[in-house]
Amino acid sequence: MDRIVVSTVVYRSPEEVFPYLESFTQYPRYTEHLRSVTERGRGAVGPRYDLTLTWWKLSYTAHSEVVDISPPDSLEWRLLKDIDAEGEWRVEPEPESAPPDEETASRIYFEATYDPHSADEDALSLPRFVSLSWVVRKVQPRLLAEAKRIVTRLVADIEGESRDVELTVHESP
Repeated sequence: MDRIVVSTVVYRSPEEVFPYLESFTQYPRYTEHLRSVTERGRGAVGPRYDLTLTWWKLSYTAHSEVVDISPPDSLEWRLLKDIDAEGEWRVEPEPESAPPDEETASRIYFEATYDPHSADEDALSLPRFVSLSWVVRKVQPRLLAEAKRIVTRLVADIEGESRDVELTVHESP
């Protein structure tokens, strides 16, 4: 299993941050390759989503569900088919990191654990002469950059303006 964990500080309380994390339908604003998110009902704990991703000549719709939600601290998700993947958004109060002109701060964590070799080759319509292993080799290095992009854009949305965001990479594939 590979794992990505990134975090950063946002100048808001966990209660102010959490609604942005659970608003999956807004995620296409944060990422380069996620084209749309459609909510499609509720699972045992939370909503299920269809996430349509595009990259290069490929398009794929991932099916996910929220498996645990503990506002304002944690939201856990997993993919339902085609690849073994799960993750979590976590928010921890960190008021000591607030600059003098801000009231408080929190640290947001994005974590994803996945097995790239569990991908179902039949789930993708690959171009002729393109193997799934080639796609995995090309996509995997881009995942960390995409996680960083998501967190940076999310902070701008939460705070209402862009700023230089210091990202901490705790783990990467």
